[in-house]
Amino acid sequence: MTDVWSRRAFLSAAGGGALLVGAPAARASAAPADGVHDAMRAVWRGLFLGGDIPAAAEPFRSRLADLGALAGGWRSAMAPAAGSLWPDLGYGTDPEMMMQSHYRLRTMAEAYVRPGTGLTGDGSLRAALLAGLDHLHADVYHAGQVRYGNWYCWQIGAPQALLDLCVLLYEELPAARLAESCAAVDHFVPDSAVGSYTGTSTGANRVDLCRVLALRGVVGGDPAKIALARDSLGPVFPYVTAGDGLYRDGSFVQHTWVPYTGTYGAVLLGGLGMLFALLKGTAWQVTDPGAQIAFDAVERAWAPFLFNGLVMDAVSGRAVSRGLMVADPRQVQQDDHARGHAVLAAILLLAEGASAAERARWRGLVKGWTARDHYSRPLADTTLALSSLARLAEVESDASVTVLPEPVGHRLFASMDRATHRRPGWAASLSMASKRIAHYETGNGENLRGWHTGSGMLSWWGATYGNGQYSDAFWPTVDPYRLPGTTVSRKVLADGAGGDWGASRPDAAWVGGTTDGEFASVGQHLRGLGSTLTAHKSWFFLDDTIVCLGAGIRCTDGAAVETVIDNRNLGASGTHALTVGGAIQPGALGWSAAFPSPGWAHLAGFGGYVMSGSGSFKALWEARTGRWSDVNRGGSATALTRRYLTLWYDHGTAPAGAGFVHQVMPGATAARTAARAAAPGWLSVLANSETAQGVSVPSLGFTGVNFWQAGSAGPLEAGAPCSVTVRERPDGTAAVCVSDPARVLTSLTVVWNRPVAAVLTRPSSLVSQATGAQLRLGFGDLTTAAGAGQEVVVRLGSATLSTAVAQGRAGIRGEPSVT
Repeated sequence: MTDVWSRRAFLSAAGGGALLVGAPAARASAAPADGVHDAMRAVWRGLFLGGDIPAAAEPFRSRLADLGALAGGWRSAMAPAAGSLWPDLGYGTDPEMMMQSHYRLRTMAEAYVRPGTGLTGDGSLRAALLAGLDHLHADVYHAGQVRYGNWYCWQIGAPQALLDLCVLLYEELPAARLAESCAAVDHFVPDSAVGSYTGTSTGANRVDLCRVLALRGVVGGDPAKIALARDSLGPVFPYVTAGDGLYRDGSFVQHTWVPYTGTYGAVLLGGLGMLFALLKGTAWQVTDPGAQIAFDAVERAWAPFLFNGLVMDAVSGRAVSRGLMVADPRQVQQDDHARGHAVLAAILLLAEGASAAERARWRGLVKGWTARDHYSRPLADTTLALSSLARLAEVESDASVTVLPEPVGHRLFASMDRATHRRPGWAASLSMASKRIAHYETGNGENLRGWHTGSGMLSWWGATYGNGQYSDAFWPTVDPYRLPGTTVSRKVLADGAGGDWGASRPDAAWVGGTTDGEFASVGQHLRGLGSTLTAHKSWFFLDDTIVCLGAGIRCTDGAAVETVIDNRNLGASGTHALTVGGAIQPGALGWSAAFPSPGWAHLAGFGGYVMSGSGSFKALWEARTGRWSDVNRGGSATALTRRYLTLWYDHGTAPAGAGFVHQVMPGATAARTAARAAAPGWLSVLANSETAQGVSVPSLGFTGVNFWQAGSAGPLEAGAPCSVTVRERPDGTAAVCVSDPARVLTSLTVVWNRPVAAVLTRPSSLVSQATGAQLRLGFGDLTTAAGAGQEVVVRLGSATLSTAVAQGRAGIRGEPSVT
């Protein structure tokens, strides 16, 4: 990064005074003249506006013209009255409308200072801006006003917009207005707002509050406020073990129980990037060594959930229901790609404060994600702020930046019950729930029917296909009882069932698994939302397939119980051919049929499915109509229709131990799917019961077992519930990965009935080991491992004498230790 002061000089010209048209030659300041704060305002203006945007080039020319038209329309519609600034945004009882009013003024100010909007330096727009600010201050947002409704509107939304306005219009605003604005912010966001790291002052919210305090200090020339903002970032950095924040395994949680890498996480990344850049080179520069955790999180926490420019819905909470919102003046649909583009821009912003090596690598990753987003081109994304668009465009045009490929591998996020599996050509995500993580999040009238998201929803995308699967009006049109991969009771649930803000958490502890970083064994003790449903489910993530097992499916609701193999969104007019067992099926809407299992199916343009269990599976072509307002009270009521192909098992209305076995093969041809179905020796199901679920694939050197109880499965034995993944390697070594997903074991013995010559590497949790004709591993207390895998690497073969290390060889639980 260039020297901060030379950079500030550039930004002052490119994003500051050169953009501010019609400024008076001199003015009275709200605070004594201070070159440092002047420079910091110039930096913030540059960050907010995105620097020197090529106004005459596309896509900027069109976007700037749209911005001018929007601002002009709002100027014309402004009608100050008691309780409103615009007739459609009455804030008398709803502070959301007060916040939105500030947002509109900020957008108008942006149109005023940016070249190319048609309103740059427009006197009439300037007068409207000043009148609007005066009205909101006098009528609602001022010192002494009693807060009502949503806290966020008063402490984050409105003050951020107000302070951005003060920076953009600093030379235009009377000193009294600046002082009164600062006083209003002080009233609603006192220093005590960051006094303790609790409640609404954690994670991304804390970063947002620090942004308010820092900019308040810059606008009002108050060094103490800036110092407080910097110091209050400190609690955001360290890894957490519960509640909001970043976890050591890469999980990011907000609202205590909700995986939120995709939305609140983007806010945290972007907010930190803005603050790091604002404070760099000043007396308030962030020097806390813990800040490196935020930089590390780009590839540990965010990259695993980014694919071809989208961010996976599994970590976007209730934001998945924000498709087409009534309040959006542009009426542009939000989706996983739009949210992903915002994350990409946030990564670029954070890169400005990172090391040279990190910055170069991240820019290469972002350029790759941008280039591969064939479904929704980032530079055509009208939901992106112009500053974000400028950052992405700059990287795209920088020939010195090398495109980096999609990361490949498996990541298990035990602290938020999520997993991602990334292979050359496709990627998948898995959503689960436990006593630690909610089934789903609803709140503020959003995500009203996301009930079963945490019941094992399995989502997947191809490198060149299916990237609009969950983008194209999926959430308002999909059958909410048939989310792909889930096992659910069709018991009717009310909108918002389970309670707001992640209140719906199942009484289940065993959720998680093990991975060697490439393949994985993942399991979920499933308990249904508002239902008597219980089940044990496992997923084995492999090279070209995901092996899915279910056992012990029980329910007494009196409603149908189903496991959804997949539910593909085919768009408004999709005619993808379905082949079952070699025969192409009718494609008429409304068609359905049942097929015997074992069997296989293939959906053209997507991939294949191999059903290996007993019984039968069903298929259905249907067109479903829904509205965004069905899943979000602020959503559009326009009817949308999409076609779906659903494959599922019908377990009946009172299953008493049902199960299933199948494979999902993304991108597979019909021929390859048929070949897999005809090669039963490729996969061995070692167990599929309420004691254990496990599989072995000899050609991959893979054995994985999820033990729900002490027992054995194939070559593996466990003395207590746990997950075990074994990978044999061509070099004569093997990795044995063990975890305690329930986080309750103070000791554990695992036996692998395979000759082992020696233990090469071991975790600190391993207290004993024995090699020879079998490998016996004894682990100590695993309760503090937070479900993380414990990897032991061994050399295969046999030893003349078995060895025991540490205090002795621990036996299966209940067997005395021997030396």
